[in-house]
Amino acid sequence: MSERVKQALANHKKGYNCAQSVVCAYCDLFGIDEKTAFKMAEAYGFGMGTMGTCGAVTAMAMVAGMKLSDGNLDAPATKKSCYGTMKEMTNAFLEKNQSINCSDIKGITGGSVLRSCDGCIEDAASILEKMLLAK
Repeated sequence: MSERVKQALANHKKGYNCAQSVVCAYCDLFGIDEKTAFKMAEAYGFGMGTMGTCGAVTAMAMVAGMKLSDGNLDAPATKKSCYGTMKEMTNAFLEKNQSINCSDIKGITGGSVLRSCDGCIEDAASILEKMLLAK
């Protein structure tokens, strides 16, 4: 397990939500301070507050944007690449966890619990490292 994956898990133990845990473990790579990343990711925890899309998955999207976006406000040209990478990472998360929906993962919809929050954080951070940051 890499140091950044360990940091993401340590963040969760400090009380960060799933999205904050992952985003804050990587934000410094893109010149974003931890407090700003923490604030940006706050509403993405608990499946965006609705037990919808898992916070760890939304964190992958945030990190993908930080890494891949050209930041060109007048003529953005990187959306397609970003979407494609996110689709690949989402599929990898789905393979590991059977869902990207927090309520499904936590067994709220009637099924069994598929994965712990720590497990989702670890999976998301590992996927980021393998599919996005190793490039």
